[in-house]
Amino acid sequence: MDTVFKTSLIAFFIISALDAQDEKLRVGQQIKDELIQERNRAHSVRKVVQGISQLDETEVSNVDARRDMFEVGRLSGQLKTMYAAHILDNSNDTFATAVGATLKYELAKYKGFNAGAAFSTTYDVDFLSGTKLHHNYYLSTPKGSYTQLTEAYINYEYKDVNFRAGRQVIDTPLADSDDVRMISNTFESYMARFEFNRWTFMVAKLEQWQGSDTWNGRNNEGWQNTGDEGAYLAGISLSKVLLDLNFWYYDFSEDTDVNRTTGNIANTSIYLDASLHNKFGEDFFLHMNLQYLNQSESDNSNIESTIYGTLVEFIAYDFGVSIAYNKAQRKAGKGSFSGYGGGTLYTNMDNMIIDNISFDREVRAVMMGLSYTKVRFGFLYAYGDFKGDADSLGQKEHIIEQNIGMQYQFSEIFTLAAICVISEDKEDTNTNVYFTKGDFINYRVWLRYNF
Repeated sequence: MDTVFKTSLIAFFIISALDAQDEKLRVGQQIKDELIQERNRAHSVRKVVQGISQLDETEVSNVDARRDMFEVGRLSGQLKTMYAAHILDNSNDTFATAVGATLKYELAKYKGFNAGAAFSTTYDVDFLSGTKLHHNYYLSTPKGSYTQLTEAYINYEYKDVNFRAGRQVIDTPLADSDDVRMISNTFESYMARFEFNRWTFMVAKLEQWQGSDTWNGRNNEGWQNTGDEGAYLAGISLSKVLLDLNFWYYDFSEDTDVNRTTGNIANTSIYLDASLHNKFGEDFFLHMNLQYLNQSESDNSNIESTIYGTLVEFIAYDFGVSIAYNKAQRKAGKGSFSGYGGGTLYTNMDNMIIDNISFDREVRAVMMGLSYTKVRFGFLYAYGDFKGDADSLGQKEHIIEQNIGMQYQFSEIFTLAAICVISEDKEDTNTNVYFTKGDFINYRVWLRYNF
């Protein structure tokens, strides 16, 4: 108890000191705005790629009459085309070109109420795509097309309280949109949010989900259950100019879909992270981040893990240098679960995450990154080294992945992006990485137009 008291006291003094710094920053609004922009930087390769593809969020207008909800309603959307090639040593290369779109309509807000709906679709361009075993299904599905009502929700807002029910986009540490290909994840859920003085409180129940992460080569496309009884989550966040704190609790029930490659994912998960941000001089920023994930098995799911992580990023003018580290402790006969989506660990690469090799072994992952951002152009290089100690059968894992990405924003609504993923299996034994074991190179090039 004495340790808990001391830790709480230290945290109180740190937050109090940062409160004072925040107040000082109010007189320097430009510095504050720059810090907020830098604070919101994506701290993993997957998050960077996801940020390129996402549909822009817009503010909903308020109206005084119910009939005006439709007249002032807003239509938005995205057109996207993507080429993907997956090159293997054994000549079983796959490739595809797809075109897709998302069309969304939102009613204006009347007395706190509004609603929205979105359709998403993607189609392979047959003459530019592989056939049979050479078909890259990650851009659509094994059938070559996919269309869903991805959003359909009712929203109510009263002062600082917001409630949304239905199909919607959700981005939390262990349930996220993971918009890195043609179709993003969305969730059928009930979510309530309360904001108070830079604190945010959230509770939700997830019933179903859909998106690229539910396909993975299987034929169970479309909406899938998030377990036998759904998934519950609750989160508390503090967002300040110099500090971000997050605490999340998840309860994942038994997965009744026998086609899922993850099997039974039942567990309770606790996730925490803390980020400190500072500015030195005119063009220097420093970000220091810590994270912790603890998962406890339920219903004999074999999901149980403890993962620690840290990330330090230094920004000088238009250049950024970062290094991240994650360690997953060994739990005999158990593995980790990054949730519904791409996960939140700092070392997550475009393809490789700790989950892929964490079963029954200790895993250490290091990611080093270089970035350059200048007005409309962005470049990223990341090197990830994932080492897994011998499991109970004596098998080790060692995966090295390199990501080389770029984007050019022709305007606020039109973007060209590309990424090259180079993966090396140093042990040549891994069977958990998506696509296949062994070495591969993956290319993706896409055009995105938001309207």
